[in-house]
Amino acid sequence: MAKSKDTAKQYNDQSIVSLKGKDRVRLKPAVIFGSDGLEGCEHSIFEILSNSVDEAREGYGKEIIVTAYRDKSIKVEDFGRGVPLGYNEREGKYNWELVYCELYAGGKYNNNSDDAAYGYSLGTNGLGACATQYSSEYMDVYSYDGAHLSEIHFEKGDPVTELSVRDLEKKEKRTGTVIKWRPDLDVFTDIDIPHEFFDDVMHRQAVVNSGIRFVFKYENENGKFEEKAYYYERGIADYLTELAGENTLTAPVLWSMETKGKDREDKEEYKLKAEFTFCVSNTAKGLEYYHNSSFLEHGGSPDKAVKTAFVSSVDKYLKNAGKYNKNEKKITFEDISDCLVLVINSFSTVTSYANQTKKAITNKFICDAMTEYLKQNLDIYFIEKPMEAEIFANQVLLNKRSRERAEDTRIEVKKKLTGTMGIADRVDNYVDCRSKDPEKREVYIVEGKSALGSCKLSRNADFQAIISVRGKTLNCLKCGYDRIFKSDIIVDLLKVIGCGVEINGKIKGNIPAFDINQLRWSKIIICTDADEDGFQIRTLLLTMFYRLLPTLIEEGKVFIAETPLFEITVKDETYFAYDEFEKAAILKKIGDKKYKLQRSKGLGENSKEMMAQTTMNPATRRLIAITPADAAATERIFETLLGDDLPARKEFISAHGSEYVKDADI
Repeated sequence: MAKSKDTAKQYNDQSIVSLKGKDRVRLKPAVIFGSDGLEGCEHSIFEILSNSVDEAREGYGKEIIVTAYRDKSIKVEDFGRGVPLGYNEREGKYNWELVYCELYAGGKYNNNSDDAAYGYSLGTNGLGACATQYSSEYMDVYSYDGAHLSEIHFEKGDPVTELSVRDLEKKEKRTGTVIKWRPDLDVFTDIDIPHEFFDDVMHRQAVVNSGIRFVFKYENENGKFEEKAYYYERGIADYLTELAGENTLTAPVLWSMETKGKDREDKEEYKLKAEFTFCVSNTAKGLEYYHNSSFLEHGGSPDKAVKTAFVSSVDKYLKNAGKYNKNEKKITFEDISDCLVLVINSFSTVTSYANQTKKAITNKFICDAMTEYLKQNLDIYFIEKPMEAEIFANQVLLNKRSRERAEDTRIEVKKKLTGTMGIADRVDNYVDCRSKDPEKREVYIVEGKSALGSCKLSRNADFQAIISVRGKTLNCLKCGYDRIFKSDIIVDLLKVIGCGVEINGKIKGNIPAFDINQLRWSKIIICTDADEDGFQIRTLLLTMFYRLLPTLIEEGKVFIAETPLFEITVKDETYFAYDEFEKAAILKKIGDKKYKLQRSKGLGENSKEMMAQTTMNPATRRLIAITPADAAATERIFETLLGDDLPARKEFISAHGSEYVKDADI
């Protein structure tokens, strides 16, 4: 009997379920770690590393060692005070249970008080160590306090031993915490953490924790351990030099601030300190924010402060210096960021992270304090450093005007290229085919109206379209976008191809990106006469694809149709030779028979039957697929023979000119 609707799915007072203990993490790891995949597994490692970093920042230990084993287990070792594992009288529980088996338990909730064990700590929520233990296949914890070693072991989120404590022998005496564990594949979908993750995290930690040495060890395929150390004596100052390189437009600036404030009037006051370093460059750019040693991938408060302060101060300078043209639009932060290399390293005793992954902070006071500090110091900087101010302002204006010109160009291109209907009505010398299936359709790009007529008569109208170009196209390697998109030939070709254009540059606006899914053709076939003019037109067309549509070359969509050089007639048989070698082979084959040999005419003079056999019929034609290597070679030769490098052209002609004498039209 079929179940009634009422009994099949019940939802009542007994339907509510509460996850308890380890299941809160093991069944829902993404809530804590942001993902149940590799990214979440990586974040669990960062949680353990963070505790070691907090110890070192407080002055306990100057080295942190992370080891990655071939079996995917991880070990983090520090030389701090050692995590407390003993009995906690106030809580009535052992600390190992609080730290590793209870969410929202930790020693960093009172960071803002004067007697806090930690001031500016990365960990604040009391979640990381417990959540990582819950999500592990096993975890071994060792705590050294200088006199004793305390240890406890866990499996699948549960303790499997009692807490053991023993005295340290004289040679063992040390302080610190050692945690070894393996993330559980029952929790995460992937635990194969790449070395690049460790390299990135430990490098960033060394940058923002000056004077602390980070060591990454990893077990190689031979079972031996290799290691890499990360250390920045001057922290972000050294890092900025590394990021920007030597050829900066202005010398690096290093500022620091310390202050107190509140996020709201009724909230508690907390401490904030920060370092700012930046320089101006036309070869490098980048913005990086760190707070309490965590890399703020999504920024938050510091990012808002930087954008507000820099736009305000640079705009004020430009106005006061009279650098704007009449009615010129105000700069944007994009114009500044395109030449700015900046790193901020900040710390606060109260931190509001956007979530447990700690990739952005939301403190209002931090945003306001940084904004005000940066505005004041930038205003002073522009006064005290007039040469640097002039360089900075000029580069920002150059970025702005370049962006606007490129944007205008792209908007104009969009007007010319958008629209999918009625191409034949909008493009001269274009003959469409009947099929609308882009997997079957192919388009021939031919040379001149006569070739258009000849190809039209010999094509298969079901799937073969034709567009003719009128004379030689522009050299797209030598022309700017403004000139390129004023060329009717190029614009018509791009309209017919239909997938947009790949423009390099800083462009804003609603211009659609290049989309190969909008390509209307399975093959784009360049078909020109087998003479000097035809070869040059072919080269110019290939150059256009290389500059404006390189993806089509990479995807194997562009071809050259080979056209015969010679037509050899023996009675009722006709042979076609595409080069001197084929001609010799054919003549050898026909032997003593009488034959008529003539050099092939232009495409427009060929008969319908000949064009169908040699150029249009997929079963008998010859196509050459253009590859990225072909396109790159074309560019090199084009630059040499038709570019501005006269010495290179003379050298090439001296070295190779004799090879082409037989082909010269003299």
